[in-house]
Amino acid sequence: MSQKPGFASSTRDVPESGAVPKHIAIIMDGNGRWAKKRHLPRFAGHKKGVETVRDVIKTCLERGVSYLTLFAFSSENWRRPEEEVSLLMQLFVRALQHEVSRLRKNGVRLRVVGDLSRFDTQLQKLIAAAEAETASNNALHLTIAANYGGRWDILQAMNRMLTAAPDKSAGWSEADLEAHLCMSFAPEPDLFIRTGGEKRISNFLLWQLAYSELYFTDTLWPEFDEAAMLAAIESFQQRERRFGRTSEQVAQENTARVNKPESNA
Repeated sequence: MSQKPGFASSTRDVPESGAVPKHIAIIMDGNGRWAKKRHLPRFAGHKKGVETVRDVIKTCLERGVSYLTLFAFSSENWRRPEEEVSLLMQLFVRALQHEVSRLRKNGVRLRVVGDLSRFDTQLQKLIAAAEAETASNNALHLTIAANYGGRWDILQAMNRMLTAAPDKSAGWSEADLEAHLCMSFAPEPDLFIRTGGEKRISNFLLWQLAYSELYFTDTLWPEFDEAAMLAAIESFQQRERRFGRTSEQVAQENTARVNKPESNA
């Protein structure tokens, strides 16, 4: 896992920020409550949520978002009722079996990050096959975080870093650690979205969300349609991304960028 050149760290650099977020990370919350409101089993909400994932992927492709990361199953979700966890695993299997060809045709590259060792052999094989089938795609980088936790991610990255360079005399840097994080292949999220009304990040991408713009909505995930997604992006466009600077500095740099003469090369 190596950090790609050009992916700025928000705590060491000032990343470029455009009108459209390059990377959107989402906690897809509210499936169970959506089902309960309709007197349906919770699993019906999770199935409906898969349809929303398709719509959000489509919107990201149309709007030029390069990276989309979805929190599908946290390391704490094993605490849920055994039957619900089992049904979620079955849904994950079915999604991999039926959605990957659609992703490949639409130029979407799929990755699954997290501690996959706890999943059964069939699911691990399906994940590996799906990643291989879409590996050459570049229109959108879709990452599914499954059995993932932000603290676990930092800890496993630290262990990998120490194994790779156990006696680094000068000490380790943020960049050394970042190279071993699960999301080292992607820029830090510009926009974090959580549906369902809760206002917390729930152990998701703790390192990477340091300077992300946070957007919380009461909309339940199965109802998070294109209009809701565009509302989140519009909110992002109203933010001033200072990265520790003053508003005056940001304005001066924006003016300088606009007035910079074009190269004739």
